[in-house]
Amino acid sequence: MMAGWRMLLPLISCLAAPALAQPVPEATQDYGRSDAPFAILVRSTTDIALFGPVLDGFVAANPDIRVDYEQWGSNDLYAVSLAECRSGAETADLLISSAVDHQVKLVNDGCARSHSSPLTEALPAEANWRDELFGITQEPAVMVYNSDLVPAQEAPRTRFDLIDLLRPEGSRYEGKVATYDIEESGLGYLFAFVDAQQATTFGSLIEAFARSRAVSTCCSAEIIDGVASGQYVLAYNVLGSYALDRAEQADNLVVVAPQDYTLVLSRGAMIPRNAPNPVSAGLLLDFLVSDQGRRAMAAEHLYGDATAVAPDSLGQNEAVLRPIPLSPVLLVGLDRQKRAHFLALWRDTFARPQRGATTPSE
Repeated sequence: MMAGWRMLLPLISCLAAPALAQPVPEATQDYGRSDAPFAILVRSTTDIALFGPVLDGFVAANPDIRVDYEQWGSNDLYAVSLAECRSGAETADLLISSAVDHQVKLVNDGCARSHSSPLTEALPAEANWRDELFGITQEPAVMVYNSDLVPAQEAPRTRFDLIDLLRPEGSRYEGKVATYDIEESGLGYLFAFVDAQQATTFGSLIEAFARSRAVSTCCSAEIIDGVASGQYVLAYNVLGSYALDRAEQADNLVVVAPQDYTLVLSRGAMIPRNAPNPVSAGLLLDFLVSDQGRRAMAAEHLYGDATAVAPDSLGQNEAVLRPIPLSPVLLVGLDRQKRAHFLALWRDTFARPQRGATTPSE
């Protein structure tokens, strides 16, 4: 009898406390020579398809360094990085995330290593916080619409236009407008929370989204592909880099930088405190903020003049650009109570489609 109980105990234990799945990268890719004397691990939210050519340029200029690249979802990347920081475990050599509020939190919690070079010292103050967090890209948050389904005279140029488009009862745009699921996407949460603080239109916009049964889903590539295919007719607050890249293959995609204001994201890069190869990571960081690195990123729409995203929308009116700062002001959105309240508002507003187990990272 006792032997029988001993056999059952492991099973009972497993049933009572199932193991939680550990976060894992969505995709991996190595760059450079397999026999390179130095290797660095880079974890990033940027899709391999966009960032790969940039890393090709780096390893070509630094043949002694191999880059092992991991593509992560922003929420999982933050969770893993914070856990490694708190435990003192060895971690990645460089972290790059579009969810820059997460990066600010990691730096604020003492999880970053200082890095200084002539290239980083030349960065403007808004792109260098405490020599520990660096803004490496310039990407606007944009609207995208399908020109086959949205008449030119109805195409929104501002948030006011979008509200007017969605306001009528029985609008043909009902259920056909998409934006980020801010629970799935750290970047989506960041954009939405900054919107709520920037815009007097936010309340009306949320009301219009609710009335028109707008969809919140994840993530940039999925949303933009949905617009190109006609599943959605319009997307709000998606990353300009992904939108412009996709528009090069889809003639029916039109990218709009809102004329009332346009948020501009600078992805945050940091060297973790426990990075095993901080010197080589510093070389990559310097490359990313150098002229050569910026040219490589500009070719992938990761770095550029935000006023040139859609000349008919912005022209050269820099006054409408609202850069998201790399500063502790972003920590407000991560306050537990504020986040819970904001997520509850979002859940009450949006329909959420069924999705598979894995989704693109941003």
